[in-house]
Amino acid sequence: MMDWTDRHCRFFHRLMTRRALLYSEMVTTGAILHGDRKRLLQYNDAEHPVALQIGGDDPRALAQCAAIAEDAGFDEVNLNVGCPSDRVQRGRIGACLMTEPEVVAEGVAAMRQRVRIPITVKHRIGVDDQDRYEDLERFVRIVSEGGCGTFIVHARKAWLSGLSPKENREIPPLRYEEVHRLKSALPHLSIEINGGIKTLDEVEEQLRLVDGVMLGRAAYHTPFLLADADRRIFGDGDSIPPTRQAVARHYADYCDRQVAQGQPLPRMTRHILGLFHGCPGARGWRRHLTEQARRPGANSQVILEALERVPDPRAA
Repeated sequence: MMDWTDRHCRFFHRLMTRRALLYSEMVTTGAILHGDRKRLLQYNDAEHPVALQIGGDDPRALAQCAAIAEDAGFDEVNLNVGCPSDRVQRGRIGACLMTEPEVVAEGVAAMRQRVRIPITVKHRIGVDDQDRYEDLERFVRIVSEGGCGTFIVHARKAWLSGLSPKENREIPPLRYEEVHRLKSALPHLSIEINGGIKTLDEVEEQLRLVDGVMLGRAAYHTPFLLADADRRIFGDGDSIPPTRQAVARHYADYCDRQVAQGQPLPRMTRHILGLFHGCPGARGWRRHLTEQARRPGANSQVILEALERVPDPRAA
C-alpha cells in the first residue's frame, strides 16, 4: 500500500472503525534512519492502534528502526517480506527475502531484543519457483524461531521478474487453502490472511479458519465496509455505524486543520473518492472532489459541496 495508506488515509479509516489495526505504508530502514523521519513517522493520536510497516534486511538497522517506532508510539512493527517491486528488490527488501528465511529470522530477533511492542511479518506464500507449500511452512517455522508469533500471509506467490507489482497483485492465483493448511500445521502461531478479500462476509468466512484478515485494496476503494466492522468482526454490539455523510463532515473538519498547516487538499481528498461507492450520486461526488480540490485556496468547502451531489438517505 505504498503511497496509499498515509496518515490522512489512516485518519479517514479510523472515522469508521475504532477496533481495526491500521498499517502505515511501507517505509525502508534507510529512509527512517537517513531521511525526513518526522514526516515519515507522523501520525494522529486518533489512529491508534496503528502499526509501522518497514522494509529492510540488516538486523542492526531493523532494531534501530523498531526502537524509533516504539519511541514514536506505534503499537506494532510489521516487517514487509511480500513486496515484489523492482525498486524494493534492488535494496534487498521485500519478497526476495523469502528465499533467505534465516536473514528474516535474524532481523526479527534483533528487533525483539530491542523493543517490547509486537513484531510481525507480512509475506507471500512463495516466490518464483520456490512456491511449494513445504517452502512456505519452512519459511514460517524458521522466522518464528527468531521470535515472530504473527504472520500475515498474502495468499499469492510473487514473480520477482516478468510481472509488475500491479500484475503481482492480480495474476498469480489466490491459494487460500495453503494459508489454512499453514494455520492447521502451526496452531501455536497467529496466522492472518490477505489477498482478494472484498467484503465483511468473506472476512467472517475466513475467520473460521485463520486468526485474522488484512484488507488492502478493498478497504481503500470501498472504505465504508469498515463502518460495520466493529459490530460484525469485533463483536461490539453497542457500536452504531456512522453514516457516510457524518464521516465526510468529520473528515472535512480534519482537512481544514491540515490545510491550515500547509497540507495540499488533493493529498487528502484522494483517499475519500470511494466513500460513496455503489451509492446514487457517487460519480458526482468523485468528479467534484477531483476537479475542485486543485483550485487555488481550496478547503473543506469542496467536500461539503461534493456532499450536495449525493442524496442523503435520511431525507427520503
